[in-house]
Amino acid sequence: MKRVKVAILAQQRSYEIAIGPGLLPKLGQKLRRGLRGQGNRAVIISNPRVFSLLGDIVAGSLGTEGFSVAHWLMGEGERFKSLRTLERAVAFLSAQKLERNDLVIALGGGVVGDLAGFAAAVYLRGIPFVQVPTTLLAQIDSSVGGKTGVNLVTGKNLVGAFHQPAAVIIDTETLDTLPARELTAGWCEAVKNGAVGSRPLFDQTVRLLKSSQPGKDKRSPRQLEAVIAAQCAFKAAIVAGDERESLDRHDHRSRRILNFGHTVGHALEAVTRYRRFRHGEAVGHGMIVAGELSKNLGLLAPKELELLRAAIGLCGSLPAASDIDEDAIIEVTTRDKKSLAGQINWILLERLGRARIVPGKDIDQKVLRAALRQALKP
Repeated sequence: MKRVKVAILAQQRSYEIAIGPGLLPKLGQKLRRGLRGQGNRAVIISNPRVFSLLGDIVAGSLGTEGFSVAHWLMGEGERFKSLRTLERAVAFLSAQKLERNDLVIALGGGVVGDLAGFAAAVYLRGIPFVQVPTTLLAQIDSSVGGKTGVNLVTGKNLVGAFHQPAAVIIDTETLDTLPARELTAGWCEAVKNGAVGSRPLFDQTVRLLKSSQPGKDKRSPRQLEAVIAAQCAFKAAIVAGDERESLDRHDHRSRRILNFGHTVGHALEAVTRYRRFRHGEAVGHGMIVAGELSKNLGLLAPKELELLRAAIGLCGSLPAASDIDEDAIIEVTTRDKKSLAGQINWILLERLGRARIVPGKDIDQKVLRAALRQALKP
């Protein structure tokens, strides 16, 4: 098992990410030992598919350690990450009479983690919650850093709160239950982290992806564990220095660099009403748009862009986006929650492993449209 510490400097507190196979049956034991002083009640928030596969294991592990366990299930998919679902979740927590030292357990992917974390953040003005991510994307990205929230009709994650988990437990064996598209989505986010984080992280991720291709040696569990740990360590370092995505930060270690590929990615999700793309798939397209834009602005060398495209290609095939109206994409980006004074700050690349924040006012609309056409064509 590998461990990664997330230190929140502004709050002078930390929590641990545990990564390894076979951790779900040990969840209750780990929480009982690691979260001393917490209550004896736990509510598992999940969705029907994940809970049918893993719910009994988690509930049994918690029950063995003396926790009184209840569960509440939400619909599967981004369209269920809504204020209406949040209201139902919080009502369930209240019905269970959870107190401020009891626990919410988020068992599932990023949608479940965001919704459960936000419910824990607003119920009784904040109770502890534990992330138990079961998808690759959630394990390397959304479960780390404390961003929680829900979507509005007008855009993604427009309502939310920063609420750090008490712990993150990553059982790598849960990845064996995932369909191919979920893995593709997760690997796209892994490529994103490498592209903005460091060239060694990018190269390490690509090596693992190449080893998993048909005709190649299959990746080992230790390789997978090492890459997930490296991905988590990168995000933990960013969060430690800039937990709340400070508006004063414009450097390449700002938390905003984690939004590489997300400006167009979120727009693709919203325009298609969250029904065509997995989040990571949309980010895959968004990264190619941002890469083309970086090249068109003279920031990124063409060879670097080809390496980025090749890495995204190794993740798996992405749903088509060439039929989506570029005017609709551009219009939605103007409503992105990251906009300031009506302007989007684009996360672009100087090279693989080095991001740059570029104000939207510095990008000509013709250059942006050209990047969209180049990136989203069949």
